[in-house]
Amino acid sequence: MQKLTNKEEELMKLLWKLRKAFVKELLEAFPGKRKPHYNTLSTMVRNLEEKGFVGHEAFGNTHRYYPLVTREAYRKEFIGETVADYFDHSYKSLVSYFASEEKISADELREIIDLIEKKK
Repeated sequence: MQKLTNKEEELMKLLWKLRKAFVKELLEAFPGKRKPHYNTLSTMVRNLEEKGFVGHEAFGNTHRYYPLVTREAYRKEFIGETVADYFDHSYKSLVSYFASEEKISADELREIIDLIEKKK
């Protein structure tokens, strides 16, 4: 699976949320004030389809798009890659990084430990 650009990821997040959508619906749901042009968004969706991330149903000349790759599958692929690239394959280093940057609290860490212990 290839890594998507930031804009493609943003578009996939919309499709994961909406589950199925026409380009017009994607445009309406696109976050922020600076929405892409309809044709630009349509091209992005077709590119995602060529990459195997999106499929479509045809309704005459109109297409309704839907994700072929789940959010979970994409996240799993690229979280692992991030941990490998930036934390030397160590999830401990990843968690340690977030703790040192104060992005995770001791209470949240205890919750994670509880989750891990319940799975044993």
